[in-house]
Amino acid sequence: MTEPVIEAANVSRSFGSGPARVQALKDIDLTLNGGELTVLMGPSGSGKTTLLSILGCMLAPTVGTVRVCGATTSGALPEELAKIRRQHIGFVFQSYHLFSTLTVAENVRLALDVRGERGLKAMAKTEEILASVGLTSKIASFPRQLSGGEQQRVAIARAIVAEPSAILADEPTAALDAANGQATMAILSAIAKERGRAVLVVTHDPRLFGFADRIVYIEDGSITREQSTDFRSN
Repeated sequence: MTEPVIEAANVSRSFGSGPARVQALKDIDLTLNGGELTVLMGPSGSGKTTLLSILGCMLAPTVGTVRVCGATTSGALPEELAKIRRQHIGFVFQSYHLFSTLTVAENVRLALDVRGERGLKAMAKTEEILASVGLTSKIASFPRQLSGGEQQRVAIARAIVAEPSAILADEPTAALDAANGQATMAILSAIAKERGRAVLVVTHDPRLFGFADRIVYIEDGSITREQSTDFRSN
């Protein structure tokens, strides 16, 4: 049985004011459940990244409410939102966002360091999570020594090492070839199934549908339809 991890209710977001006002999101209702991988699909400019930013507590809605693990973010101060992100949300980005001067292990341990976890326990967690994504042999390597697929696996390891309740991935396969894109999605799918996390993947690539439990379509800032799936490509 799945349980809600992130819930958005009647969420709208606008930017600017007066004639320059842009309505980026309109009356969004969306729930991300533990144990499910949801794909958010839509063309460029449809509001995908804005919605991800709101669900990830990086951006506040103009109207509506967001709840993370049962707690509302309405009225939360920036430091309170940052605490929610640290405790409950892991992010994976298209461009990896790895620090070039840090090793693979050091990049992953950063996610623990900001949560106050250090020392031998943090190193053990880092080694365990890197093993789970097949990077034990790369632990002392630097990003420049890795392939694009390996760098994305480091980014995923960093996102999940602190055991967040939800993983939000913004176009995680866009910079990868087909084989590495499939491998990345297989890891994200396993995180949802085996670890019981809510995983949201923002994409415009229909080849990823085989990994989804649910596909949500967004266009012009509105969710147009949803569909559940019972197929897998992996």
